[in-house]
Amino acid sequence: MIKTILPALALGLTVIASAALPAAPVHAEDQKPEQIHIRGSIVSYGGSALKVKTREGETIDVTLADGWKLASVANAAVTDIKPGDFVGIASLPSEGGGDGALEVLIFPPAMKGAGEGSYGWDLKPNSSMTNATVADAVKGVDGRTVTVSYQGKEKKIAIPDGTPVVTIAPATNDDLVPGAVVFIPAEKAASGPLAHQVLVGKNGVVPPM
Repeated sequence: MIKTILPALALGLTVIASAALPAAPVHAEDQKPEQIHIRGSIVSYGGSALKVKTREGETIDVTLADGWKLASVANAAVTDIKPGDFVGIASLPSEGGGDGALEVLIFPPAMKGAGEGSYGWDLKPNSSMTNATVADAVKGVDGRTVTVSYQGKEKKIAIPDGTPVVTIAPATNDDLVPGAVVFIPAEKAASGPLAHQVLVGKNGVVPPM
């Protein structure tokens, strides 16, 4: 599907796309494993094993699946968000109405349409993830408000100044050092979490999603 960017970068992008896909009704015989999101810092890495101390304080062993992929995040700016861009925005409902962004991921053009929609997210209680195309971006007193469109719907999301804005960048196994921050969409398995992708922070930039 993606042939125009580096394999590690392209497959790293599917971390976000696949992690944000909403659950669909399935038959028992083809039910997929339950998905979980692991956020934390690396304790150790070796072979197909990654030990992570989660943000909740638990230390867990993550098994890396055959052919697992790795990517990182790089800083972007709210001013980089332009009409026509495809973005993933985690947000919370605002007291005055609408949503306020917790973080923004700007997808490269090759990933436009990946995981399109708006659904529950577990970054914070009551948060949601919206993968959508920017229809309009307007500068305001306290930041920027974007109107995004997805599946025939529109949503306005305020992006306050200081909100983390990132894009996806390449990474290597050498970046999996103790203390590095990771975001891992994984499958629940009898032996513990099984990961096909890992998103790791580097150069002082951490995965905000």
